[in-house]
Amino acid sequence: MALLGGTVSLGIYKSIEPEYVQQPTENKVEKPTLVNMLASEPYASVDYTTAAELTINGVVHVKTEGIVEYNQQGFDPFRQFFYGDGNYNQKYRQPIKGAGSGVIISDDGYIVTNNHVIEKADQIKITLNNKKTYDAELIGTDPTTDLALLKIEESGLHSISIGNSDKIKIGEWVLAVGNPFNLTSTVTAGIVSAKGRDIDILSGDPFTGSSSIESFIQTDAAVNPGNSGGALVNTKGELIGINAAIKSNTGSFAGYSFAIPANIVRKVVSDLKEFGAVQRAYIGVQIKNIDEKLAEEIGVADLNGVYVEKLVEKGSAKDAGIKEGDIIKEVEGVEVNSATELQAKIGEFRPGDEVSVSIIRDSKLIEKNVVLKNMEGNTEIIDNSDNLLLKSLGAKFKEVDNELKEKLDLEGGAQIESLFQGKLKNANIGEGFIITKVDKSEISDTEELLEILSQKKEEGVLLQGVYPNGRKAYYGVGL
Repeated sequence: MALLGGTVSLGIYKSIEPEYVQQPTENKVEKPTLVNMLASEPYASVDYTTAAELTINGVVHVKTEGIVEYNQQGFDPFRQFFYGDGNYNQKYRQPIKGAGSGVIISDDGYIVTNNHVIEKADQIKITLNNKKTYDAELIGTDPTTDLALLKIEESGLHSISIGNSDKIKIGEWVLAVGNPFNLTSTVTAGIVSAKGRDIDILSGDPFTGSSSIESFIQTDAAVNPGNSGGALVNTKGELIGINAAIKSNTGSFAGYSFAIPANIVRKVVSDLKEFGAVQRAYIGVQIKNIDEKLAEEIGVADLNGVYVEKLVEKGSAKDAGIKEGDIIKEVEGVEVNSATELQAKIGEFRPGDEVSVSIIRDSKLIEKNVVLKNMEGNTEIIDNSDNLLLKSLGAKFKEVDNELKEKLDLEGGAQIESLFQGKLKNANIGEGFIITKVDKSEISDTEELLEILSQKKEEGVLLQGVYPNGRKAYYGVGL
């Protein structure tokens, strides 16, 4: 009876038991998912491949060759004994080669790069990503922003569109595209680490007196020698900067790289194409950053903005009603929190442009419309033909002072104050030389010198003059 009861119970249980499928046991490990916290859509990843495809063929290799000539001064006692002047200059010529990167900004062959990449170059060659090579023409340079514009004779090129560098944000993903170590186009990725960096590497223009503009975009995208002049692009493939420098004790990438903002690039390129030189605008203020000490003195809590310390007489700011003690907060709706950011923003405009400037005065926000002026104090576009000639000569001149005129029995002349790489230095002319004649034409001042030389394009001239010690000299210079 017990056996029968157990059998019946087991049969009933099996008839009503739910179907059970045994699953194989295994240790499941969830795969980690990379999340871009900065993407516009939650958990959306950044597509670097699209940006790379849009830009890699728009970056070129820039190769330069040139000859550097320099003088070594010495003293020869035999020359002193026989000729009364033992001082001499020994002239040396040394070939140089360089390389960097460039960015195609139009399909008809305009290329932007760094000024320091092509500086002192006699020949510039461009190699595209498809390995085709072209001779490049130098359209113009701007040492104050470290930019240069080149042109090759080709059409239908792959160009990179210029974006708005004001809109980039710290933490935004970017790509650096260039030719490090003379390799073909290479792409590296990083983020925007900071904006408005001033690292004090650029010098002003000695011919115009313009100060440098340093307001770099700092990134941690790997940039190495050869990347100079290459592209810094956002994930849309838009140019937001031209890579210019790295901060390193070894000369190779150490986590910090710096790019010239695209908005400055756009303005400089436009000026070089249209005028052959950059048209700099000035707001006419002497400014300083606001630190805790200054904030306490002027009674403000906010350290952002730029303090107006002094105004230039008849300058743009004074004409617009800006006063000493005002704090400039915005230019054209863009915040300026340091002197470098203000200089960079004003550097995007030309003389004659009207810009909106927001200031704080007596704890109130006021907006002023400022018409920017050039360094001569007006709104005209400056004719830069004289500056281009000075750059070609490689010299900065000054007026001969009356005491020296009397000592040397001179009525006029143009004295060389400083020499740079150029035609005069190549002719072995020394600093301090006073040019009194060009061929047979008397020279009264620098303006007359430039006027005569500008009429003798593609000719050779004979420069006659005297040094401050009384030594007369003659030099043949090819123009």
